[in-house]
Amino acid sequence: MQQQAMLWLEQHKADGVNLSAAELLYYQSKTGLMDLRPRRSIQAKLAGTYLAKTKGRGMEFDEVRHYQPGDDIRAIDWRVTARTGKTHTKLYREEKERPIFILTDLGAGMHFGTQFLYKSVQAAHLTALIAWAARQRGDRIGGLIFNQDQHLEFKPLTRQKAVLSLLHGLLELHKPVAQSNSNLSLDDALSRLRRLARPGSLIFLISDFAKVTEVTRQHLSALSSHCELVAHPISDPFEQALPKVNAPQQVKLTDGAQMTQVLLGDKQTEERYQERYLRHSHQVEHMLKQCRVQVLPISCALPLELQLGGKR
Repeated sequence: MQQQAMLWLEQHKADGVNLSAAELLYYQSKTGLMDLRPRRSIQAKLAGTYLAKTKGRGMEFDEVRHYQPGDDIRAIDWRVTARTGKTHTKLYREEKERPIFILTDLGAGMHFGTQFLYKSVQAAHLTALIAWAARQRGDRIGGLIFNQDQHLEFKPLTRQKAVLSLLHGLLELHKPVAQSNSNLSLDDALSRLRRLARPGSLIFLISDFAKVTEVTRQHLSALSSHCELVAHPISDPFEQALPKVNAPQQVKLTDGAQMTQVLLGDKQTEERYQERYLRHSHQVEHMLKQCRVQVLPISCALPLELQLGGKR
């Protein structure tokens, strides 16, 4: 697997740390990896390309049944009525629109990776893949991209220009981590997303979910009441378990603001480290599922081609 990851970087002339337009354009040919079919009924009121479970006047014929008081007389099926001697009416399954929103976290904590890609680069790759897949299906595509300093909002559009604008936003906000007075969080982004997303939207949440709060849960619960949500927690193998070493050694770690020391090769340290990660990941997954969010973890240690393939 590791050899395949290194071969991917070589083929795409990438380093896994910086982000290039070529990497994002590559996923235009990989849309088969994503299954964007709706799993919940569409709630949007605008006409579109998906069949809703509600029945009414639309473009897609559904069935014929006995006429009932209040039915539209224009929908009477005169052939069936003449054949049976009883009035029948046609029912149609309404077509409704489903915009797709992608929330992408490119904050400071996402600029980390030890084997293949930074989490932020993998998040950008996944965003590009979803956007190209949505474009192929004819969905309207919108998004919200944020880092620790700023955010960019993209209203849903159907043209290829919508995808390219989103990709440009990824490149613009994927900047080297620097000291900043700003500290935009996932909660800030979710608050803005609640104002952007229309009922019936399919929303993808791409982040490491390193810091989740009660406010996070409130935002997600509100969104999931009228939208379908899919979360892709991005993680690196180093976050899950400390690397194995031949002899114990002290190493220094920093998040860019604070410095700490970790003793590699010590069994108790390894167990505490892994337990802390599992506890946090289980808490995040439990909260997401409580909010009716589908959870599909993604590793930044492997190409998306080796992890996806119609998982939804």
